[in-house]
Amino acid sequence: MAKLFIFDTTLRDGEQSPGCSMNLQEKLEVARQLERMKVDVIEAGFAIASPGDFQSVKAIAETVKDCTVASLSRALTQDIDRSWEALKKAVSPRIHTFIATSDIHMQYKLKMTKDEVLERARSMVAYAKKLCSDVEFSAEDASRSNPEFLYRIFETVIDAGATVINIPDTVGYTTPEEFFALIKGVRENVPNSDKAIISVHCHNDLGMAVANTLAAARAGATQLECTINGIGERAGNAALEEVIMAIKTRPQMYNLDYRLDTTQIHRSSRLVSSITGVSVQPNKAVVGANAFAHESGIHQHGVLAEKSTYEIMTPESIGLSQNLMVLGKHSGRHAFEDRLNTLGYHLTKEELDAAFDKFKVLADKKKVVQDADIEVLLEQKAVEIPETYKLDRFVINTGNTITATASVRLIKQNGETKVIEEVSTGDGPIDAAFKAIEKIAGISFTLEDYSLRSVTEGQDAQGEAYVKIRRDTQLYTGKGVSTDVFEASVLSYMNAINKMIYEEKLEEQV
Repeated sequence: MAKLFIFDTTLRDGEQSPGCSMNLQEKLEVARQLERMKVDVIEAGFAIASPGDFQSVKAIAETVKDCTVASLSRALTQDIDRSWEALKKAVSPRIHTFIATSDIHMQYKLKMTKDEVLERARSMVAYAKKLCSDVEFSAEDASRSNPEFLYRIFETVIDAGATVINIPDTVGYTTPEEFFALIKGVRENVPNSDKAIISVHCHNDLGMAVANTLAAARAGATQLECTINGIGERAGNAALEEVIMAIKTRPQMYNLDYRLDTTQIHRSSRLVSSITGVSVQPNKAVVGANAFAHESGIHQHGVLAEKSTYEIMTPESIGLSQNLMVLGKHSGRHAFEDRLNTLGYHLTKEELDAAFDKFKVLADKKKVVQDADIEVLLEQKAVEIPETYKLDRFVINTGNTITATASVRLIKQNGETKVIEEVSTGDGPIDAAFKAIEKIAGISFTLEDYSLRSVTEGQDAQGEAYVKIRRDTQLYTGKGVSTDVFEASVLSYMNAINKMIYEEKLEEQV
């Protein structure tokens, strides 16, 4: 069996998609989870893109020990230098450089001839190789490039020291049959192709990213680039969970050996969704809420008789557990810890103490605490940031015959502690509460999005609120969870504002 390498670009290509931006702490938490899941390569970012990107690549490179950490670079010396500066303390660093190779890109974007592009690729790979032994080269828009030119450029960069050659379907244009032929052509027509790993990176503009990625695997590609939940620019990237579960479920079709731990898929999906505020559609393959649900009577009868009648993979294989034990306010610490272990969480004593305290508070409000409730509790801790503003209390007066009014009192913790209270009216209770918080913060920004959903079923379910606020060009996502939907909304708004204040302070320091 050939060795398969999973290259995860959630923190680079995925984070570039609208509404999916993450701060440093959030990126680190995702990186740690990707390491737990045992992906082979984490593309941590585009180091030269901004000071924040550089800091996140550097922090991930210094934190992650069990994965290769890569940084993207244009085929320019300043990009490559910046990537190396961020990566140099990594246990296993990789410089990833790229240049466009399609006629349309070379003519209209680069304004370079084929020979100029060829020489730039060669010289920049050679330059990167002097800094880092592991160098990946990507031919941007490869699926719309002339195959003969691709063969030339790949042979050249491998001779210059590239250890990985990446063949991206940058605009999601190709089809599985075409892509299979292209990968096969590279293997057969690049004389030194056996000296480098062949990689693919597919986008989902025509809904075929996963199909194209799997076709490439069958044709001989052994590094597959993808993202959690398929997030990414435009229509997204090939979804990691779909790619790996197809290979796991149909091993005879691919004959590939991989180290990725599929039982961490559900947790990874939940974490990325929670951090970005981008929900997974219920009918999403593998990680959607309905992926293992059966409502049809015929299906239910079949599954009860034999699961394999309608389930081609088990819930346990992606980290979903059967709810065998009811947790409530009378449950003890041992039962709680056992459930955490079943869900794939292994906490320190201090983290367990804090989580158990939160669990007991929630259990007083809910008769039964479900797995999703526990996951939400732990997600709240995962990406904590300093709270400039902390909720003290709020009072809302609303109805269909009166103007909604909200009184909000916050504790400001910025060197000295100060209690501030404001009252505001609005078009509904949430609007009134948000306006009161804006008065206290005294910062101008725009509310881009607000959403509220139930974490579990039932009237006592926790509400999970998300807001996205914009200040200049920066977008900040806030999340709040409570059995009171008004409180969840207030907490989400404050969380976004606290993130904004924290990140602006970091930028000033940089």
